[in-house]
Amino acid sequence: MRREMGEDRGVSEEQKRHTTQEGCTGESNLRKAIQRISSLISLSHSIKVFPVKWQLIRKKLEELNSGLTAAEKCDLGENSKFSELIPSIEMTLNDCNDLARRCVDLSYSGKLLMQSDLDMICVKFQLNIKNLAGIYTAGILTNALVVSKPGIGACRDDMKFYVRDLLTRLKIGDFEMKSHALVALNEVVSEDEKCVRIVIETGEIISLLVNFLEFPEIGIQEESAKAISVVAGFDTCRNLLVGAGIIAPLIRVLEGGTDLGKERAARALQKLTENSENAWSVSAQGGVTALLKLCTSGNEKGGEFVVPACGVLRNLAGVEEIKRFMVEEGAVSCFITLVRSKDEASQISGIELLQIIASRDESVRQMIIRGGGIQILVRVMDPKSSFSSKARETALRAIESLCFSSMSSLNILINCGFLDQLLYILRNGFMPEFVRLLDMKSFEFREMAAEVLCNMVCIPRNRKRFMQENTNVEQILQLLDPEEVKSGNKFLLSILMSLTSCNSARRKIMKSGYVKNLEKLAEAEDIEAKKILRKLSTNRFRSILSGIWSS
Repeated sequence: MRREMGEDRGVSEEQKRHTTQEGCTGESNLRKAIQRISSLISLSHSIKVFPVKWQLIRKKLEELNSGLTAAEKCDLGENSKFSELIPSIEMTLNDCNDLARRCVDLSYSGKLLMQSDLDMICVKFQLNIKNLAGIYTAGILTNALVVSKPGIGACRDDMKFYVRDLLTRLKIGDFEMKSHALVALNEVVSEDEKCVRIVIETGEIISLLVNFLEFPEIGIQEESAKAISVVAGFDTCRNLLVGAGIIAPLIRVLEGGTDLGKERAARALQKLTENSENAWSVSAQGGVTALLKLCTSGNEKGGEFVVPACGVLRNLAGVEEIKRFMVEEGAVSCFITLVRSKDEASQISGIELLQIIASRDESVRQMIIRGGGIQILVRVMDPKSSFSSKARETALRAIESLCFSSMSSLNILINCGFLDQLLYILRNGFMPEFVRLLDMKSFEFREMAAEVLCNMVCIPRNRKRFMQENTNVEQILQLLDPEEVKSGNKFLLSILMSLTSCNSARRKIMKSGYVKNLEKLAEAEDIEAKKILRKLSTNRFRSILSGIWSS
């Protein structure tokens, strides 16, 4: 028994030595294969015949080289499958080297036969690459040494080496290796613009990212969408992404990805569609319908992807033909629904999109009115509602755009209780918005806004708030132009009179190029204008204006 155990132990030790020798031999053969591939790549550049064929072969060689280089960083151990693959690769390399020498020497017997041989060698390399990828996918080679990420300010060569290592992992790694490589890629492209340029130069990464968007593994898809979103932020990269076929996969992520994937895909499309040509591509591949559906479903569930999706639609609406198609696809009802959302950002996006699609389009404006758009915008202004001050401000601008050019729209607005909401908002801020109302076509709104502003600036804290917007004083003075027939001068002058009690306001009035309007009114014997100028002339301003009001 002891002898048998000793013999077993002896066999075991012998096997270990044998395995170690095989491992060393395998590693040695691997290094030789990598060296031979590098030599063949160099040799292929000197071949003048069949350039397209050799370009394709060279691409296969580079791909194989990446896979084997990654394997060199792994613990090969007792990997029989890998050991079996190396001789097959060596045979293909021998055949390729023979063809390369004959092409360099022009010693082949016929063009058609050589073309056939070159096609066959491409097939063999592709099979080698497929088998290598299968080994990685099976998780047989996963213990690769990880190249450390270069520090901030690292030289270009170090960064390039790191990106090439990530490329290798993305190409032939298993799920876990690919996931880690994508996370690492996102880190460096987010931190260093130089790395983005290297990624672009390494064109294979863009192609891989496009393919990864179609992966069933959620993590791979999400990280790929994130990387694409970062790269799309650079103007010089957008055409490359679109040329690589990125738009259709991004739209498919919008349609069937996770919420995070949808958000990242929408952000990427938002950046890409800043170019109107790319907007056409998104529309042509079903993007409008997908985005509108996303906004509707996301509004119901409160998805984070709604706002970037609205950003894409905002870009698409910049193209008139696409905007009309959006309307046909139900954009009006979709955006009105967004205004009712509980999320502030979604509310504001919906309001802004209503304003955009109605711009210079009476038919769309009427659709919004018929769809209850005015009522929902007035509801946003309701002080009892939960809408934020920013949403109210946005709604006010939309109301101005949609309603102030039509008496019928104004009547609907007034019947909805808009004036009550307006008075409340005036008492609680938004003065810059209502200074704009002073120049509206509607007499009633000009008169009302001027009167309420006049009452508000009588209060010191409101005067201070009014003066925080540099253009407010300028706007009031401009509206005093005596050559134009404008109602509300009485209240405008009362506003200016209240402001003259403030030193900063007096300085702004005197520095304004429109102070001449006030002077002209005083010269025309306007009593209020004279009073204002008299007040302005005290102390340091007396010598400047004494000739105007002394008459």
